[in-house]
Amino acid sequence: MNMKKLLVILLAFMFVFVTACGTDEKSNADETAKDAKKEEDSSESIDVDKNLLSVEITLPASMFEGEDAESSIAEAEAEGIQVTKNADGSVTYKMSKAKHKEMMREMETELQKSIEEMKNGKDSPSIKEVTANKSYSEFTLEVDRAGYENSFDGFAVFGLGLSGMYYQLFQGKDSENIKVKIIVKDVATGEVIGETVYPDALEDLESEEAQE
Repeated sequence: MNMKKLLVILLAFMFVFVTACGTDEKSNADETAKDAKKEEDSSESIDVDKNLLSVEITLPASMFEGEDAESSIAEAEAEGIQVTKNADGSVTYKMSKAKHKEMMREMETELQKSIEEMKNGKDSPSIKEVTANKSYSEFTLEVDRAGYENSFDGFAVFGLGLSGMYYQLFQGKDSENIKVKIIVKDVATGEVIGETVYPDALEDLESEEAQE
């Protein structure tokens, strides 16, 4: 599995996980969000460094758990990507800017496919439309209000928030400046019935947990 495939699968996995958990109890959703916050705060972060002629992406060792790392590295090198294994177990991929653009196009394609599945699939029936801006820093969901408020379809917001943050991170945006706004509208009236901003929502969840 090469790096490009790994990143694409990461996004696809997040959406599959979110839609599959749509019918689970809210407590499970809260636990997942808490785990995501802990992972976000860990030292094993993804680093993207854009140079004049190349792009370097460093993936933490945890992303290779359960994977054949050597095979992944060999496949990446076969595509002309320079790979360096670091002392802490992380792996740095150095590629041309053209290769990085190709990787981002693949990620966007998979993200769009997952959005289509979200609004046309059976797991989130109240969600009728999902749109996003070019940078995936803002999503708008149009929903059947009654169905949305009386189900766990709102958990899809969590998946969109994570996916938008990951996309911006791999694009090379500074992690301190990454924001994803998700607006939920009543499809019948156009009224905004909810608005969530990530990663603020994860930080709020952590604060609530600390107060319990």
